[in-house]
Amino acid sequence: MQTKLSAEIVKQAADRVYHYMLEDHSGSWGMDLNHWDWVPGVGVIAMLSYYELSGEAETMTELIKWSQNNLHLAEKVRVINAMAPYTVFPALYEHTHDAVYLETAERIGQWMLTEAPRTREGAFEHTVTENVEFPEQVWADTIFMAVLFLAKFGRLTGDAAYANEAVRQLELHLTLLQDEDTGVLFHGWNSGARDHLSAARWTRANAWIAVAMPMIVQELEGLADVPKETLKRYQLFMRSLIRFQQEDGLWATVLDRPDFYPETSGSAGIACGIVKAVRQGLLDAACLNAAYAAADAILLQIEPSGEVRGVSGGTPIMPTIEAYNEIGCYPTLYGQGLVLMLLSELSDISS
Repeated sequence: MQTKLSAEIVKQAADRVYHYMLEDHSGSWGMDLNHWDWVPGVGVIAMLSYYELSGEAETMTELIKWSQNNLHLAEKVRVINAMAPYTVFPALYEHTHDAVYLETAERIGQWMLTEAPRTREGAFEHTVTENVEFPEQVWADTIFMAVLFLAKFGRLTGDAAYANEAVRQLELHLTLLQDEDTGVLFHGWNSGARDHLSAARWTRANAWIAVAMPMIVQELEGLADVPKETLKRYQLFMRSLIRFQQEDGLWATVLDRPDFYPETSGSAGIACGIVKAVRQGLLDAACLNAAYAAADAILLQIEPSGEVRGVSGGTPIMPTIEAYNEIGCYPTLYGQGLVLMLLSELSDISS
């Protein structure tokens, strides 16, 4: 049985990963924190998690500075996938009491409730900043990139409209994406064709919901009830994910293709989701063994500089399952971020 990791080792690794994110990576799509899209969005969400679990005051200072430097870019971007950076605004408002965070979050929340494109089922259509459209497509990514914001803003304001929409999106995404045969999720759903496109059980897609749902459930406590059926779907999903874990502790870039390369960011997201789900009482403590095994493997993917290796590049729904194995690996803020979130959780649970 896997034992808990040394809190000191985990904390040191988390610090290296975090500080590498703050270095100047200008011009790097994957590592440049100073623009407005889902990639830096995952970065700042992870930084907030690191702050909440470590209490490092410097991190909040960095988040405030980041928001001040980049908020002017936000109004040019009104797509679901680029909602991710707003997720930190409720916490920034609570910390600073600066009305700009509250007013901006309210404006974005209203856009999501009333204007954001939806599929015929009512799920958020996966819109992106790139010059490409995915009409009537539902992607797992959306739960982390957009629905997490709704839950956090609902908690901040006490407005049940945001909380209820977050619950609705959880229900829709799990229902539309879950594979009834394996229990895990497909990358996406095409509402027009009524199919799962290439039907890939892509690991990082699964990770987005694995880690986001317990975060959302925590935010909604006392504000909106997540239906028992949705919770059961999530629990089945997580237990099914654990069955796909490889002997080295990681998950292959496509869950059911052990011949494909192991992928660090998706593995970190799944492991972090396990720890968070145990904290929330959604999974039993025995599931932590899978998270500890993943963390052991992930620590080996962290360079002395803090760079996280083995992270697959940005990945739309690919035309074939085999095409997922052709995506190259390079450092990214979402790779750094998901690893930082996992290590922050483990540092706290190990101390």
